[in-house]
Amino acid sequence: MRTIAGLPLMPRLGYLAGFLACASLIAYALYLQYYEFQDPCPLCLLQRMAYMALGTVFLVAAVHGPGRTGAMIYGGLLFIVAAAGAATATRHVWLQHLPPDRAPECGPSLEFILRKYPTFQAFEKVFGGTGQCTEAGWSFLGLTIAGWSLLWFVLLGMLALYLAWLGTRRRP
Repeated sequence: MRTIAGLPLMPRLGYLAGFLACASLIAYALYLQYYEFQDPCPLCLLQRMAYMALGTVFLVAAVHGPGRTGAMIYGGLLFIVAAAGAATATRHVWLQHLPPDRAPECGPSLEFILRKYPTFQAFEKVFGGTGQCTEAGWSFLGLTIAGWSLLWFVLLGMLALYLAWLGTRRRP
């Protein structure tokens, strides 16, 4: 088995792949924002934060090359963040599929909400959705940005569980 610094290569490459996926997703989101002029809604921004958190943990794990216990800790942390991102994306997909007469009205930006309200109340307002969150300006293969985001959170969560499982199979 190939190793780097005495640790198996496969988990490190898996963590690196997770980091590169998150970095690519953020890069594409920025491309859509600044070159396709699709302003992100509050739920999009929360999903970006989740991708940044996932990417950071994946990168730290890739550099660290954890043993058995570390793999379980990183796997659990990554899974929790991916699940939170998936929950946000699920809410976003649901809002996009509401009939127009049931969709919430447009509201203030995430930055304004976070400045104006206490944290818990701000998240309540964000998850309530805005009219901007119901718009689906871009789609590919029948999925909107929110749909693709949900798919990626599920895939990255599965990768986290797989890497944690790989970590438990190693000898101490």
